[in-house]
Amino acid sequence: MKIVQERFHRASLPNGLRILHQQTRGPICHLAIIIRAGSRDEQEREQGLAHFVEHCLFKGTAHRKTYHILSRLDDIGGELNAFTGKEDTTLYATVLDPYFRRAAELLVDIAFHSTFPEREIGKEKEVVVDEIQAYADSPSDHIFDLFDELIFSDHPLGRNILGTPKSVRSFSRNHLLEFTARLYRTDRIVLATAGPLSGEKVERVWSTLFDDILPERSTLERKGAGAHKAVHAQKETAQSQTHCILGNRAFGGDGPTMNNRLNLRIRERFGLTYHLESFYTPYTDVGCWGVYFSTEPGHSERVVRLVHKELKELRERALGTLQLSRAKKQVQGQIALAQENAGSSVGSAARSLLHRGSIEPLEQIMERIDRISATELLEVANQVFEPTALSSIYLRGQGST
Repeated sequence: MKIVQERFHRASLPNGLRILHQQTRGPICHLAIIIRAGSRDEQEREQGLAHFVEHCLFKGTAHRKTYHILSRLDDIGGELNAFTGKEDTTLYATVLDPYFRRAAELLVDIAFHSTFPEREIGKEKEVVVDEIQAYADSPSDHIFDLFDELIFSDHPLGRNILGTPKSVRSFSRNHLLEFTARLYRTDRIVLATAGPLSGEKVERVWSTLFDDILPERSTLERKGAGAHKAVHAQKETAQSQTHCILGNRAFGGDGPTMNNRLNLRIRERFGLTYHLESFYTPYTDVGCWGVYFSTEPGHSERVVRLVHKELKELRERALGTLQLSRAKKQVQGQIALAQENAGSSVGSAARSLLHRGSIEPLEQIMERIDRISATELLEVANQVFEPTALSSIYLRGQGST
């Protein structure tokens, strides 16, 4: 499959900030400041702090109050938001191209000049605690946090991004200032944009906005995830259904799932579960994969046996030529479709630059997929689907009433 990727304009400012721009057609501009500061960079007493900082960045800067931050782009029909992951925090905006500089200036103000007013911190704590409790009340969401805790044990990757009510309520303004001073450094940030402006013009805009930001390098190193042994756990819930995840550690980087196979062979053939999916979550140095399902309590063990049967077949039988070709085309198609969204495309490239120091061209990714052999897949399956290495977590329901 031959796919040509749009070229990126890359540059660095004198203070070490990196710029990545993808010139596109149409009037829409996507802008993001992506910071290598996620929940895995928190100290133990800081659980949930990366996410809490993200919330509080919008609560006031040296130049604006909350209302002025939120209305700055809303008044022109733009969008402003942010999200926190385990490895980075992203502040982003979407606007029509005449307002590119307005959006860029606002993002810079939020990321580098937030003041974290005490009165706003107190109010935001209860907002985040409510968010934590909402996730805990949803077993289909909560079980993924429990699975991370299971396979990453005491490592920061195993901790909930949102934190706990106790940890969030313990945060002070000094905690936020210390965290941003430690991690919001110029060598840990990429400025990612997509839109009709030329790369040179985008570079000039960013340059004028960072005149007062000095270079700040970070010497922090991330802790590796260490070894892992299979762990099994279960909890009783008041829900009518049982929820389960069966999975293991995996390789870092990008990879496919096997949702189609599971749905055809378990959900459609046996009708034992409505919600059945596999997932793969890659981090820079490690990853995890699993199979999640929910079902009536009396069916859960049979579904697990059927999942094990599918994993056994993947370990023991190489894919045929037609199956392998179909799987490659499916993965390549999903990757190509994801690139159609310019904001997602440049964001993905920026994270690769931020975490790996390079950007792999799309055509090179497609070529690597084309070169995968059935034997190589079999070898990987025998590593990551090894039955004695699989962990499991159950939230056991009480059945229909």
